[in-house]
Amino acid sequence: MNEKVLKTLEFHKIITRLTEHASTPIGQRLCRECVPMDELEDIVAAQTQTRDALTRLYRQGHVSFSGARDIGASLKRLEIGSSLSISELLAVSALLTATSRAKAYDRGENTRLSTGRYMAPTHGTDADGSNDEDEENGDSLTPFFSVLEPLTLLNNEISRCILSEEEIADDASPKLRSIRRSIRAAGDRIRSQLNEIVNSNRTQLQDAVITMRGGRYCIPVKAEYKNQVSGMVHDQSQSGSTFFIEPMAIVKLNNEIRELEIAEQKEIEVILANLSSQTAPHIEALRTNLQVLSQLDFIFARAALARDMDGSCPQFNTDGYIEIKQARHPLLKKQQVVPIDVTLGKEYNTLIITGPNTGGKTVSLKTVGLLTLMGQAGLHIPAFQGSKLALFREVYADIGDEQSIEQNLSTFSSHMTNIVRILEQADTDSLVLFDELCAGTDPTEGAALAISIIDFLHNMDVRVMATTHYSEIKMYALSTDGVENASCEFNVETLRPTYRLLIGIPGKSNAFAIAGKLGLPGFLIDDASLRIGQQDKHFEDMISELEDARVTLEKEKEEVARYKEEIALLKEELDSGKEDLARRRERYLQNANEEARRILEEAKATADQTIRRINKLADGAGMGKELEAERTALRNKLAEAEKRTTVKAEKQKKKEHKAADFKIGDAVRVLSMNLNGTVSTLPNARGDLFVQMGILRSQVNIRDLELIDEASITGPTGAVGGPKNKKQKSNMSGIGMSKSMSVSPEVNLIGMTVDEAMAVLDKYIDDAYLAHLPQIRIIHGRGTGALRNATHKLLKQRKSQIEEFHLGAFGEGDHGVTIATLKGGAKK
Repeated sequence: MNEKVLKTLEFHKIITRLTEHASTPIGQRLCRECVPMDELEDIVAAQTQTRDALTRLYRQGHVSFSGARDIGASLKRLEIGSSLSISELLAVSALLTATSRAKAYDRGENTRLSTGRYMAPTHGTDADGSNDEDEENGDSLTPFFSVLEPLTLLNNEISRCILSEEEIADDASPKLRSIRRSIRAAGDRIRSQLNEIVNSNRTQLQDAVITMRGGRYCIPVKAEYKNQVSGMVHDQSQSGSTFFIEPMAIVKLNNEIRELEIAEQKEIEVILANLSSQTAPHIEALRTNLQVLSQLDFIFARAALARDMDGSCPQFNTDGYIEIKQARHPLLKKQQVVPIDVTLGKEYNTLIITGPNTGGKTVSLKTVGLLTLMGQAGLHIPAFQGSKLALFREVYADIGDEQSIEQNLSTFSSHMTNIVRILEQADTDSLVLFDELCAGTDPTEGAALAISIIDFLHNMDVRVMATTHYSEIKMYALSTDGVENASCEFNVETLRPTYRLLIGIPGKSNAFAIAGKLGLPGFLIDDASLRIGQQDKHFEDMISELEDARVTLEKEKEEVARYKEEIALLKEELDSGKEDLARRRERYLQNANEEARRILEEAKATADQTIRRINKLADGAGMGKELEAERTALRNKLAEAEKRTTVKAEKQKKKEHKAADFKIGDAVRVLSMNLNGTVSTLPNARGDLFVQMGILRSQVNIRDLELIDEASITGPTGAVGGPKNKKQKSNMSGIGMSKSMSVSPEVNLIGMTVDEAMAVLDKYIDDAYLAHLPQIRIIHGRGTGALRNATHKLLKQRKSQIEEFHLGAFGEGDHGVTIATLKGGAKK
């Protein structure tokens, strides 16, 4: 891609924003070197990487690659057998730490995919329009993460031995620890002797302190007493009143410390040499880590930029077709810019944009050009997902003031020089952008030249977008196939542009209207209008009529859309009201039945009690028999009254079904059993089929079935909220069926303490056993193994319910999952 168009469309400003998101020196360099590509395969791969990195950012948050400094020079030193310095080894450790951090980030993503605990929203579509890859196989970034080697043992060893760029740990080697212990002991002896000397010679000293000069312990002696203190003079104060003398009594100890310090430095060199020799076998792994981390830093910087811009992944084609939806210029504030829709290259290959100044014509031009460059550089574009971009080998732009004082060229001459270069180089794989084509010269000649240039490129099937004020070019677009007008909308009432791009409608310059609103006298405007040619006047009037018709049509469309929205809302409220009415009706019927039943039971109890009391008072067996007969008759009357007071909901007329209406998996209601289930076999010649109702599987005829909307296996309607069955067994059956529908076949214990997890698991096993689940899946993760051990211990204690259990195999969750088989569970 030519450098001129990158500068003209301000692509470098996008690159500056991209570089700010990189955290490594090499990653920042890759960002600065990012340019549009011209191979479809490379573009699609880069867009896919950006999309996958963006998905990971939304799922897991930011990952830092900081610390991955360029250690290329250090690796070359290792290759020739040299030892690394402290700072170089720390740089190796920092690289390995960043590698370990990246691997942990990737492991978090893989854990999420295997457990399915979280699904991130989809941001855009594939660059080639295909569906997302199978998550089980990872994404386009998985190969990058898989080749990283944290070299944990080497990193731990370097961190153990080196504390900072100025300090080696005492534990780096036993010899170093011993040397430093000896240095500290000698220092303590020196300070002890010096304290005695200071205390006994205070009058001879300038200050009663111990100081260091040239790495040796000294005392400050007044100048007049320097000959009275035997020792070596190491320094003198600027005033000459103080001499820093090393007493002869501690010279030997100072020498001993100096010898120990030399030995310490030699041992440090040995330690660094050992660490370097441990690092040398991993040169290739370190080089790979550096390259991969830098590449990942570059990819995630592109994803971070896409997140900041609300970007989406464009779909690329080689047919020269552009369809950008709700595009925004990335260098303008999102809150202020008005999105535009642009199409080019299918029904027309040339788009002429007209309209008033400051109306957004140039911004529209730059938006299409810059988004094309960004897309071909592997960057997401600030547009609605599903936007399409064409692959262009070159993008040419003649935008802005091209005047050159140094070359003695006017604005028109500079533009024409640029246009000549474009005409010489453009082909069918080029996108050409012209801003105010052939402006700055005689309008008649300029319009004629502009039409000739556009027609030449149009006949070459070059994709062209041009802005203009020339009416002749508007007429050319109206009369030429494959050339389309567009306009930037302008509100004459407010004298403000709306920045909306309207394709298919030519725009007006609105010079007269703007001048009138700004206060130009009307007679001048009338005089100017008379000076316009009749043909131009008719053309402007036609444009005005088209604009008025468009505004009217848009208002009508908005009104229709509003009516549709109101109708949908009213329909939703009506449906909701019907459902609520049906629920209230059922509730009233149920309450009425229960109230009637209560009244009857009270009446029965009163009648029985009265009759028993009469029986006790009656004399003679005959009288007792008559009373018993009366009691029986009373019971019969109460039973008839119960039948009369029972309110039943009207049953809807059953729809007759044919055998062809039933398919395997359909949800049905078995009318005779008042149970819901699913069809498990197709009807035979007699219309018989099998229906699965929870753990119950029964053969029924289609005449006894009713298709329902939702498959839910439940017990009889009377089991919940209806009359109580006489047998407890039927109630237990209803509970079992309800449990079987509500108990999940797996339980997730990750994130809980052992005590919390065991309480949850204990209850879950009871529920699963009651629901007749054949097998359960317990997710406890790998971790330290505490949850896994506690889980297995509990399963061993539940032998009455657990038949056997085992760790998950490959594809079942591996050692992070335990599979348990329940006794008495329903067979698969």
